[in-house]
Amino acid sequence: MALSYTLLEGLAGFRRAKLAAATSVVALAIALVLIGIFALLGWQGQNVAEVLRQRASEVEVFLDDTASAEASARIGDRLRSVVGVDSVHYVSHEEAAEIFREAFGEEADLYDDAQFLPASYRVRLGGSAASPDSLAAFAEAVDGWTGVDEVAYDRASVEAVERNLRVFSGVGLAVALLVVVAALLLVGNTVRLSIYARRMLIRTMKLVGATNAFIRRPFLIEGVIQGLVAGLVAGLVLWGLYDLFLRFIRSADAGSQAVGWPGGTPLLTVAALVGLGLLLGFVASTVAVRRFIRKVNLS
Repeated sequence: MALSYTLLEGLAGFRRAKLAAATSVVALAIALVLIGIFALLGWQGQNVAEVLRQRASEVEVFLDDTASAEASARIGDRLRSVVGVDSVHYVSHEEAAEIFREAFGEEADLYDDAQFLPASYRVRLGGSAASPDSLAAFAEAVDGWTGVDEVAYDRASVEAVERNLRVFSGVGLAVALLVVVAALLLVGNTVRLSIYARRMLIRTMKLVGATNAFIRRPFLIEGVIQGLVAGLVAGLVLWGLYDLFLRFIRSADAGSQAVGWPGGTPLLTVAALVGLGLLLGFVASTVAVRRFIRKVNLS
């Protein structure tokens, strides 16, 4: 009986204050869409940053000209055994000369013999091993190996990627927190208005012995319903907007097919927004109800 009363009163409260409830749902849906946009952009930014980090974390290990084929092979095996190394590619004298000609074009013809270019290993590190400090430690250690002439990598690019990623993540997190706080305030204000409009009913219920918990439950249901509706609306809107964005990106760049939805499906994002809407609605209504029901006195 108490459960059915709570559900019916929660739905009734949603119907009684249609304008306030609609305003709260729209505002919360907008906030959720913004949160979803920032989350998706942040996720894509992380993916792009990881690709850039992998490209910048490529280390060139130049071999000594006096190193034998067996010694060069042992260096390659040793590089592959290092923790954090994703790939190791051997570049022979001939391949290095071909890369040199492709890079410099006609100017490469000034050199009759490009065999002066040493053989090398191109090593790509991943994960935490691709950080500037880890790369520096790796390069310093490998540089001391027998048969290794020099170790080179683009430290400036790695540091720039890490620095920009920290700035991007910090700004995105700050904006997302502001949007969440604004959404909580909007839902809380709507619930407070609903409580104020029914203060005489609440006073009467207290006079006949109703507990604060019993009075509070319908308002919590009302806030959860607002969060649920806002989450569904936000999920559908974000689905449409992000799908248009993906179509535009893929039509502009055929090589961007890897860009997509987290988990490969938009349903996960929609479900996350619905869950976040429920959580925000519940938290905001809980805080508002606990604070304002106590202010309704019996005198």
